[in-house]
This record gives sequence, C-alpha cells and structure tokens, in this order.
Amino acid sequence: MPEQTSFTGMLGDGFSHKSVPESGFSIFLADQTRKVHFIRHAEGFHNAETQRTGDNYCLLRGAFQNAKDHPLYDSRLTDKGIKQAQSLRKILAHRPSGGRSFTSFDLVVVSPLTRTCETASEVFGEPRKPGVPGFLCDGRAPEGTTEYAAGIKVARPRFLVREECRERYGHYVCDGRRSIDEIREEFPDFDWSEVTSNEDAWYGDERESDEDCCRRARHFLEWLNSRPERCIAVVTHSSFLRHLFGQFGEQMTQEKKDSLQRMAGNCELRSIVLCSHGNKDGKALEPMRARARPNVAPSTIRVPSSSSLSTMVDLET
Repeated sequence: MPEQTSFTGMLGDGFSHKSVPESGFSIFLADQTRKVHFIRHAEGFHNAETQRTGDNYCLLRGAFQNAKDHPLYDSRLTDKGIKQAQSLRKILAHRPSGGRSFTSFDLVVVSPLTRTCETASEVFGEPRKPGVPGFLCDGRAPEGTTEYAAGIKVARPRFLVREECRERYGHYVCDGRRSIDEIREEFPDFDWSEVTSNEDAWYGDERESDEDCCRRARHFLEWLNSRPERCIAVVTHSSFLRHLFGQFGEQMTQEKKDSLQRMAGNCELRSIVLCSHGNKDGKALEPMRARARPNVAPSTIRVPSSSSLSTMVDLET
C-alpha cells in the first residue's frame, strides 16, 4: 500500500469576520484590510524525530559543544514534508480566488529558517527576483488552468525574508538558523535585504519568553499592516502562530476561538482577514534587531514524554 501523506490543506479558509456586532454586520474600509494566509512549514526531520521518541529531548544541544554541530540544527524537510508542500501547491493551483481559477499572491513572507524556505519553494515555485517589477516578470498561470491555456502572464510573487516570523527561538537546536551567507546560496532569489544579522544573533540555550514572542508577533502584524500588498502568504512555525493567534478571539464563540488558536498541522494553511486600527504610535516599523543575550548554562530540561504530538505543549517548532 502506498504511503499516505498526512495533509490538512486549507482549513478555516472562509475569510469571514467572526465577531458579530449587534447589527449583525461589520464594515471595514478596503485599505484597512489584507488577506493573510499563514502556512506552517511542512514536516521537518525534527518533527519526525520527536514524534518517534515521544519527547523533545532529542532537540536539546546535549553533548554537542556547538549547537550547529547537532544533526537537527535548523532542520530540513523530510520527503513526507516535501510531498505535503507539493500537495498544497496543487490545491492552490485549482482554488478560485480574486476572479481567477487559481489562488495567487502578491507577496510571500518567509521565516529565515531552512524548513520554511524549503516549504515556500515547494508551495510557490520560483520567486520573482529581487528588484524586478511585476510587469517585467515572465511568470505563467498554473498548468491546466484557463489562464494558462490563454497564455496570460501572471507575475510571480516576491519572497521576502523577515526575522520577526521565525520560530520561538532558543533552547531547541532545530530553531537556530544558519548564517545568511550560507542559506542565501541555496535560495539566491529570495529577498534577504531586510535581515539585519548574518549570524543567528537570537539563538541560545535560553528559550524566548512567552511575553517576548507575543510582542514580536504583534510587531509582525503591524509590519504586515504597513505593506501595500493585499493578498499575502506567510510561511512560518507553529509556536509562533500559537503566540500570535492566542492574543485574539475573546469575542468569538468558544468553538471558533478554539479553531483559531489550535495548534497548526504541518503545511496547514490558515487564512484570516487582518483589519487595521493603526499601530499605537504611528511610527515607522524597523526590522527585528538583535538584543544582548545573557550567557546561560546549557539546557538540560527534559520535556515529559507523550505518545501524541498534538497534546505536547512545546512540540510545535
């Protein structure tokens, strides 16, 4: 029997506003809203290993003096993960959106970790080269669509890398990243211009706090709101999404709130409409920059084992 690929596809893709006021309707100015499609990366080797062992102990630096020497550092996609990403690409190629017979994006925002870059490449294909305007891009509609048959040109989206949407950093080796010099050789057409540090200035044995991750997620939403594009995909990570979505939903029914805040599956696409009320101070938003991190002893905490990946508090990377 052929191997079945676990795939959650386009769950929750309704673009409906869930908080119902007394009138039963909500009206937003179009320039205050953006469709944002959040995608958790496809299965990585670290996911497969924690599922096999039932705990996160394999993700600790352990006896390795340098975390970068650990085989799961900045983990890559498994063959199963690549199939998951290719399956999502097929769904998007035949999902009507925006008056077309397929779903296209103005911008793809990517975490700088290897597994998210690989996922973006498998889902969206070749990106538009940095600095090339859309009208000079020679992209085509997906094969098998009416637009493809008519020879209609469709500009490929930019792939813009932002440190803000990386996984909750520290403690686990899979959440460190390689240097930009090294990653850029593998993904040369990604736009790395807004990453401010070549080496990973954030990774360490100490885990990023919940408060800091939530603050970073809010900052990322403010940055998304500042973008001119109206349809954006974000390729990111489950713990980051948990800290982002966990700050919303208080006016939803419990069922809808649980649906928004639940742990995302590998290569799951969760779509929202982002409505802006403006950032708090109105100032321009800067890229995430490194802060000084204290020297701390190597982590030795063992996470309690569980036979179910979905029930583990921190198996989300």
